[in-house]
Amino acid sequence: MSVTGIFTAAAVVGVVGIFVGLFLGAAGIRFQVETDEKEEAVLAALPGNNCGGCGYAGCSGLAAAIAKGEAQVNACPVGGEPVGKKIAAIMGVEAKEQERMTAFVACQGDCDKANTDYEYSGARDCRIMGFVPGGGPKSCSSGCLGFGSCVAACPFDAIHVENGVAVVDREACKACGKCVAACPRHLISLIPYSARIAVACSSADKGPVTMKACKTGCIGCGICVKNCPSQAVAVADFHAVIDQEKCVGCGACAEKCPKKAIVEIGGTAGGTRHQG
Repeated sequence: MSVTGIFTAAAVVGVVGIFVGLFLGAAGIRFQVETDEKEEAVLAALPGNNCGGCGYAGCSGLAAAIAKGEAQVNACPVGGEPVGKKIAAIMGVEAKEQERMTAFVACQGDCDKANTDYEYSGARDCRIMGFVPGGGPKSCSSGCLGFGSCVAACPFDAIHVENGVAVVDREACKACGKCVAACPRHLISLIPYSARIAVACSSADKGPVTMKACKTGCIGCGICVKNCPSQAVAVADFHAVIDQEKCVGCGACAEKCPKKAIVEIGGTAGGTRHQG
């Protein structure tokens, strides 16, 4: 190739490069997406866990919804009240009081209290127990299976299986709801952190059936109802239910429960342990 040809090729490449650069620059200006300063500030204030506990696809989704007025400023369960106040200041609104929530496992059926129908050896995943005989080795068809699907789902290391039953560390729990969604038996729920009394059983079987399956299952006897001074306890479907708004935390129901299915919670360093 001659020197002239080389210079010609270089010139063509240069002209094409300049043209492409100008075209891309113009396109960038034409199609640029304007950023919302408030949205960026809200996103910066969020903890960045992207857990989805707020109901949106990550922190960016929540930030966009808050900036548009489609979500509450305190919608982040991980950040809680402190983050809610920061975002309220950014949005120029008043932050409403937010009650802290925590996960609670309504079961005490550990290896010492729950009976088993057979020895199981296989995949350790609660979600597949619906495909094995009896829905799992434990006799109680409503109890914790103890294979840790909730543990795998928790992004904050706030729940662990201890002696065959899931236990929540209330101090580490951010109430994101991941464990609630992961439990195939729906044993985990979010309750107020301030709650002091809860029913640690989910069985809806009649008393004799429950007693055969677990030493500490609720038998629906109604003694708790008779001893509650604030009328916060009721029995439905052979199962005690506590109205946390009415409960004053006196502990009378827990004290009188013959099966110790109602427990006192909270008040221990490093996490929650049942006091019943």
